[in-house]
Amino acid sequence: MSDNDTRNVAQGQVRLAAGDTELTVDPANGCRLASLRIGGTELLRQGAKYGSFPMVPWCGRIEHGRFRNGGELHRMPVNSPPHAIHGTGRNVAWKTARADATSAAFTYELLDPDAAPWPYPGRVTQLVELAEDGSSLTLTMGVEASGDSFPAQAGWHPWFLRRLDGGGEDVKIDFTAAWQEERGDDHLPTGRRVDPRPGPWDDCFGMPDGVDVTLTWPGRLELKVTSGAEWVVVYDEQDEAVCVEPQSGPPNGLNTLPRLVTPIDPLEISTTWAWRTLT
Repeated sequence: MSDNDTRNVAQGQVRLAAGDTELTVDPANGCRLASLRIGGTELLRQGAKYGSFPMVPWCGRIEHGRFRNGGELHRMPVNSPPHAIHGTGRNVAWKTARADATSAAFTYELLDPDAAPWPYPGRVTQLVELAEDGSSLTLTMGVEASGDSFPAQAGWHPWFLRRLDGGGEDVKIDFTAAWQEERGDDHLPTGRRVDPRPGPWDDCFGMPDGVDVTLTWPGRLELKVTSGAEWVVVYDEQDEAVCVEPQSGPPNGLNTLPRLVTPIDPLEISTTWAWRTLT
């Protein structure tokens, strides 16, 4: 495959391929993974809002769309009333910094007018890398400050199909968490950590040794989601898809557990999806 073939797919989409795996990234639509096909089978829910998108510069909900940085109060768009949800990065066009057959890098500026009203200058980078044999995918995201320090989070929100090819058995989700963030009626963590509870879930779990979740489509495919991050949100309340979301902090973390990004201390997070067929 030539560089031109890789870069010029469906109005700027970037296609990567290795082994029997094909991956399509759409930088114009929030730098989301628009498609992940393994052996010709699609794993991600299709549609402009789905695939797998980066959550940045925060993950999950911010209570009433407000957070403080020192004495300054900032308001984010309330796009999931009464809260702000999933950051602004999924709503902007990213730039393709480079791309080859199996990897690509993308960036956007935090003060991009389309990302307003995020108040602090900086840059977000996402690196997408397929293993040479097509057996895994690694995503890495970095958040850099180019002025004042600010709290930030980063993570991913994949929509994995519940059933492959529109049929077959439902996917099974298996993980062992140290705790579950108790969820209040407002869908925000209450601040209490409780023993993990059975699903269905729209919940954040703590994994201090790193995220490790296995998705199994019986008789078809096993996919492991791992990350050095300590938090993962699992969402399986929809019929079409399930979500396993590694992230650098819990929902509402800009308020409850802020991680400051400074010009000399960027935030970096990565996740790897590794798979094997079961047929």
